[in-house]
Amino acid sequence: MSARCRYPRCRRHVEALGDHGWYDKRFMYEESLRMPFLIRYPAEIPAGTTCDALAMNVDFAQTFLDYAGVPADGRMQGCSLRPLLRGEDVSDWRESVYYRYWEHDDSEHHVWAHYGVRTRDHKLVYYYSDGLGIPGTSDNRYEPEWELFDLRTDPWELHSVYEDPAYAGVRAELTTELARVQAECGDTPWTPSTRMAGVPR
Repeated sequence: MSARCRYPRCRRHVEALGDHGWYDKRFMYEESLRMPFLIRYPAEIPAGTTCDALAMNVDFAQTFLDYAGVPADGRMQGCSLRPLLRGEDVSDWRESVYYRYWEHDDSEHHVWAHYGVRTRDHKLVYYYSDGLGIPGTSDNRYEPEWELFDLRTDPWELHSVYEDPAYAGVRAELTTELARVQAECGDTPWTPSTRMAGVPR
């Protein structure tokens, strides 16, 4: 871990090193999801500046195209980080990020397929646990499960509060936000009918 890293849970190339009993990445836990993003462009970005805006990987291509002066294809998702990196206040910037892991229960990693949404304070994860017939995934299916974490009181994500009545409002808000950001990324929610034709249920 770099001594300069502001986020001690971001270990180099985003790795879980025994956290949650796992090694490697793929889960939506912070050890895998959160990572430092460093960029150097003296012509426009003052040295030593920082930005704490939420970003997704779909924003990277938009950012690179923006700097290169190349128009983005209309089918692309994401937004350019360029104004944020210039220090501008972007009032309508995203307040949540979406993540999905497809490679369900493969022979090497055994991580269940899941997707979820993270805001600054909370994280909602849905383990739909179905390979959907995608090559390389397992045919094993498991009962879907939800996790909800309060990142303010439980930054290490050790106690899911999904079933806690005190979080009913947060759960409802995040469920709505999950659907919104999933659609924004061009993805669709899991249902049993989304499995590929000819794959045993």
